[in-house]
Parts: sequence; structure tokens; C-alpha cells
Amino acid sequence: MVKKSLIIGAAFVDVIMDVAQIPTSGGDVTAKLKSYNIGGCAFNVYGAIRHYIGAEYADLFIPVGKGQYSEIVRKAMNDSNIPILLEDDHKDNGWDLCLVEPSGERSFITVPGIEQDWKDKWFTKIDLSDYKYFYVSGYEMEDLESANLLLDHLEQRDEDSYILFDASPRISHIAPEIISRLMSKGVIINANEDEIGFLSDKDSLEEQASDIFNQTTEPVLVTLGAKGTYLYDDHGGRIIGSNKVENIVNTIGAGDTHCGGVIAGLLKGDSFDEACKVGNELSAKVIQQEAGSLK
Repeated sequence: MVKKSLIIGAAFVDVIMDVAQIPTSGGDVTAKLKSYNIGGCAFNVYGAIRHYIGAEYADLFIPVGKGQYSEIVRKAMNDSNIPILLEDDHKDNGWDLCLVEPSGERSFITVPGIEQDWKDKWFTKIDLSDYKYFYVSGYEMEDLESANLLLDHLEQRDEDSYILFDASPRISHIAPEIISRLMSKGVIINANEDEIGFLSDKDSLEEQASDIFNQTTEPVLVTLGAKGTYLYDDHGGRIIGSNKVENIVNTIGAGDTHCGGVIAGLLKGDSFDEACKVGNELSAKVIQQEAGSLK
């Protein structure tokens, strides 16, 4: 049987609005409602993998709850033929207000939901030995109890499997003990240039990546926006370049899609250099559309 990936996390409802600029404290700006889309890091990662190599290589392990946002998520998953592996009616799914500036840069105001309240019994629905790669976002590591529960279960995975941890903009809110658990063998760290500074106190990007690599002994990926990806492994550090994108609609889902592309490339048998190229390619593609997930 082909080993696949388990994408752990959340599906959110993105309420997307265009603004001329982000308001300052006490300010007042006019916004234009663009759309309601299904997003969330895990949902976007899964979309990238399915887009590139097919749905048979990934399972989307996200809770679908009960409430108005859960019903939007449920309908979107059913319409897209995405299996719902995890249902629990004790809470609604989360949602966010996404403010998009003319440059395509986006800012989020997030209202958490069921995805921040993981339950031990949920893991009886899957067999961890079915998976080679596991995706976890920093958003799911913010709640201490849920984070420890998730990591306790993931420690029971096969020895030759890997976690790709996507630091996320919430990295500064994750408890040091959770960061310490993640800095271990078998964990591939993915972060952007701002986020990596919360994982290492070294000065330069190369020093930070080297510091993390020495703790995990796994490749470290740092996304550099239009410049591509900085990859550090036992061969040292190098930049995997990306093609220039002319028509940026917004950057929603760019980092998530990059992670999905990397996992897809690795599942296909690519080297890390080639997998980073896949991540760059797919993230460049997603920023040219309004939704943050590829179909």
C-alpha cells in the first residue's frame, strides 16, 4: 500500500474583504466584501497535495463541528468530494475576517472554534501507520492541552515517518515546552523569515537554520516570498529560487500551499531541493487566485 500524508488541523470560513489599507488603532476604513471561502492551513495544504498528485496521497484530518460555519465547511467538503473523517457536535468551526490590501498582503482577525479543542477519542478514527508524512500548523499548537494531546499521539507514529511543522504567524504564542517537543528528530521545520526568529536566537538566517537543524537533524525550510525557499540540510544552506509572478491577487494560502507542495514532492519521491521547487510553483499559482486553496 502506498504511504500517504495525514494533514492535521482546521477548516475555516474566510470572510475576505478588500481594504485600501489596514486601519490604525481608532481608525475607520471602508471595505469591499469579496467572498466567503473555505480556508484554514490544513484545508489549503490538502488542496495543494490533491491538486498536484491526487487525493489518494492525503487524508484531511480536521474536525467538522455543529453551527453556521460548520455547515458551510461541511457543504464545501461534500461539494468537492473531500471525505469528512472527523465530526463532533460540541462546537462550531472557526472563521476569520481577512483584510486584503492592494499589494495582495493580507491580515487576519480569527475567531477560533472546534479546531482548538482536540479530543483524545478522535484519534481512534485513523491508523497512524498508514502515513509517511504528517502536517501540523502552529495554529493547532497554541492551546497547550490540545498541543500536548496531538504531539502525544504523533509520537506513536512509525519511526520512519516525519512531521512537517509549519510555524505560522502564531508562533510567538506557543508555549516553550511545545516548541521544545517539536525541536526533535523526525520534525521538518517550515517557517518564514519572521517566524524563524522565534525558533532560534541566532543572528543570521543561516545560523538560525543551522541551529534548528542541529536539534532536529532534519531539513529546515524558510520561505522567502518572491525569492523562493531557503533550504538547510546536511549539505548546508542554499536558496531554491522561484519564478516571478506578475498578477498577484492576494497571498492567502501561499505558505500553506507551499507546505502542501513540498509534501507532495516528497511523496512522489523528489529530493528536498526538487520538493521545494514544487512548493514554490504551487504557492506562485495560488496567489494568482482569490481562494487560498487549489482545486
